[in-house]
Amino acid sequence: MSANPENIANVTYECMRCGTGVTVEELSRLPEIKCICGFRVFRKARPPIVKQLKAI
Repeated sequence: MSANPENIANVTYECMRCGTGVTVEELSRLPEIKCICGFRVFRKARPPIVKQLKAI
């Protein structure tokens, strides 16, 4: 499975302390990985759409 550049640009992370959303591009521009609140721990934000699967 190869990484698609379009999918990488759409990935957003959110701060574990304040919940501020940040994109990968914004994080790459900063000299260090840190939120505006000063916290350094991020998690990948999940998309709001829930996948539904048919039962077998």
